[in-house]
Amino acid sequence: MEDGEQNKELEVAPALIAVHPTQDSVAVAVGSDLRVFNLKTGCPVQLVDDTAEPFHRDSIRAVCYGSNGKLLVTAGDDKLVKIWHTDGWSCICTVLSEKRVSAVAISNDGLFISFADKFGVVWVVDLDGFHDHQSLASKKAVPILAHYCSIITSLEFSPDGRFIISADRDFKIRVTVFPKETSDGAHEIQSFCLGHTEFVSCLAFVWDSDNPDGLLVSGSGDSTVRLWDITSGSLLDTCEVGAEAGSQGFQLSNGKEDECCPAITDLCAIPICSLVAVVIQGLSGVVLLSCNLSDKTLSITQVISIKGEAFIPTSMGTSSSSDELWMVAGVSSLQGSNSNSLARVKAISGFIKMKPDSGEVVATVLEDKDIPGGMQLLEKLQGSAEIKEEVVLAAAETLKTAMRNLLIKKQYSVEKREFRKRGRNDRKTKH
Repeated sequence: MEDGEQNKELEVAPALIAVHPTQDSVAVAVGSDLRVFNLKTGCPVQLVDDTAEPFHRDSIRAVCYGSNGKLLVTAGDDKLVKIWHTDGWSCICTVLSEKRVSAVAISNDGLFISFADKFGVVWVVDLDGFHDHQSLASKKAVPILAHYCSIITSLEFSPDGRFIISADRDFKIRVTVFPKETSDGAHEIQSFCLGHTEFVSCLAFVWDSDNPDGLLVSGSGDSTVRLWDITSGSLLDTCEVGAEAGSQGFQLSNGKEDECCPAITDLCAIPICSLVAVVIQGLSGVVLLSCNLSDKTLSITQVISIKGEAFIPTSMGTSSSSDELWMVAGVSSLQGSNSNSLARVKAISGFIKMKPDSGEVVATVLEDKDIPGGMQLLEKLQGSAEIKEEVVLAAAETLKTAMRNLLIKKQYSVEKREFRKRGRNDRKTKH
């Protein structure tokens, strides 16, 4: 079997979760299915999509809310970027991408949506006048920068809106000045944040009232979380999260002795305190890092283990003011499963009770009945399919293989490279 066929079989997508900035709603994407629960009304959301390309037809790879909560954006393998208005939960615009979409970000002022594709190009949609649905329906995306054929894994706008930060599978983080006119492109590079030794998988900003510009944190396939000053590109601190979690006696599920560097698959800044929640590939739980913005340091504060069941998070989200960290574990199109997609939702609470003097966190995993929205929320976001432990573990292993195939560059012999060049289908016939 050829490599391409093998990769196609393993091309599954992780379940994703996003939380409204004031926790009015929670959205879960698994496969092509988008599920939303309204916590204000206590009811599932019925999505309405009357655009030319209704709903998603393939796996959703990115989902995020705008900072004011008025918009939700989803995008993925069907090359569609969908903009949903959270007032009526209707899709007000569908933008067609040239390639599959790998990351999405919304500017803090809500005026721009940026998305990246697997070819390494970053595009922007100007949302000026988005209250006029007819006007927004005709919006087009324009390219502003590129990473030259490297898959972009994460996008973030800086808190002040001056920069757009893009990370890729070639170990680098690029900080670019966001242009005043998007049609002119983003040609001014502020800095590169270099230091990771494997693909960069996720980005987030940590900030508080005393440090409104914040600092950037990044997770990587090298099992580290790093702290950056984006203005200069300086590496401020490195936390060996995988190694330190292992030294505390936490066993990684499906771990192998020769795999000493489990990838960081997601991280999430918790705004009510200077904490960063980190997901490690194969760890049934999350690692909490304390970020000291004054000293510019990172350190492990607590490892929260999920006990009683196999739960390996694939995505996290939180609001700007609530006490809950939401997590989802799941995968799309897992072979051998009775369901087309699997999702399990959990929440951690207690960050607001953090002891200010000692820095000790008393966060704990909530029981299903204690989660905001209760069992009705879980029924909507998870679906009704029963998830067995062996299926969850198989899903984690499948995702691990899929991520490595996607993000770790393959090494080919000279003969194999020449063979692949001859088989390329992008060569144009000249007349």
